[in-house]
Amino acid sequence: MKVAIVHDWLVNYAGSERVLEQIIQLYPSADLFSLIDFLPEGERTFILDKTVRTSFIQKLPFAKNKYRSYLPLMPLAVEQFDLSEYDLIISSCHAVSKGVLTKSDQLHICYCYTPMRYAWDLYHQYLKESGLNTGLKGFIAKLSLHYMRMWDYTTAGRVHYFVTGSHFTAERIKRIYGRDAVVIYPPVDIDAFDLSPLKKDDFYFTASRMVPYKKIDLIVEAFSEMPEKKLIVAGEGPDFRKIKSKAAGNVEFVGHQTADMLRGSMQRAKAFIFAAEEDFGILPVEAQACGTPVIAFGRGGARETVIENETGIFFDEQNVESLISAVNNFEKNQDAFSMAALRKNAERFGKERFKAEFKAFIEEKW
Repeated sequence: MKVAIVHDWLVNYAGSERVLEQIIQLYPSADLFSLIDFLPEGERTFILDKTVRTSFIQKLPFAKNKYRSYLPLMPLAVEQFDLSEYDLIISSCHAVSKGVLTKSDQLHICYCYTPMRYAWDLYHQYLKESGLNTGLKGFIAKLSLHYMRMWDYTTAGRVHYFVTGSHFTAERIKRIYGRDAVVIYPPVDIDAFDLSPLKKDDFYFTASRMVPYKKIDLIVEAFSEMPEKKLIVAGEGPDFRKIKSKAAGNVEFVGHQTADMLRGSMQRAKAFIFAAEEDFGILPVEAQACGTPVIAFGRGGARETVIENETGIFFDEQNVESLISAVNNFEKNQDAFSMAALRKNAERFGKERFKAEFKAFIEEKW
């Protein structure tokens, strides 16, 4: 069986790349395709240092940093990949990779992280935040995204079977594509996060890239209204300065953290705060692996990874009042959370479990 793996783009090691890493380990001899490949030389071990077959976008001006500007060209680019010699095609997709052209005697399985968010669920938010609501540029952007939606919907029919990372995302795939999806939770490196023998410190912790949908500003504003409670914020991003300007003296920003620093902060924190509506959400699982309870917005993947009143507490609205109420509720009940129970829940999402389930699914369909 000759295998091709198609990933949207390779620029860093983030959530979708963790899934890609495990798929490559299952099929180490597979050929890897991606629209672009700008991974640094020292960060290519997760793709087994493979030579990546890229598209014409790789050679376009400013593609390394402005590749998203070429979104309207991505459907054309991904359709240029010649996969005719392969028996099995696995697309690792949050944008366009599921749209590769295949033949009737090839098996195409898509691990879909989400239908293209900026074309569907976050369409209006994307236009607003990009300043593309009005004017000629706005008209062109809306026209491009309209085209992307039509192409995205149509190319769902090119996939034999969809796999996705949560029931929350499976519902979105059903609503947008009209297709069923099998849920295989993403792999989390549980072994990299262990229980700390040390007593919890008196601070709350959150970590994220500083972009609007992560809602770090909401967390900072809420804790700024609770001056007696300390919050440590890890991460960087385009909204860093804006978010930091909203912080009171009890909120500390530590910027980028190494893996060891992140693990140490998670182990010592009394709770991890998570305010985004994510498709899955790896950080809350990592926190639980450290024996740290999670205070999370009660929608999205967190509903599937956090057990209410056993490994965490949910808040119902993405606003300051709702989060403050959840924090106060946590403090009244924090002694009820068992580190062993937190660890056990996190172990449901390990890497070996992912590989076993994904391999069994492919073998069944093959």
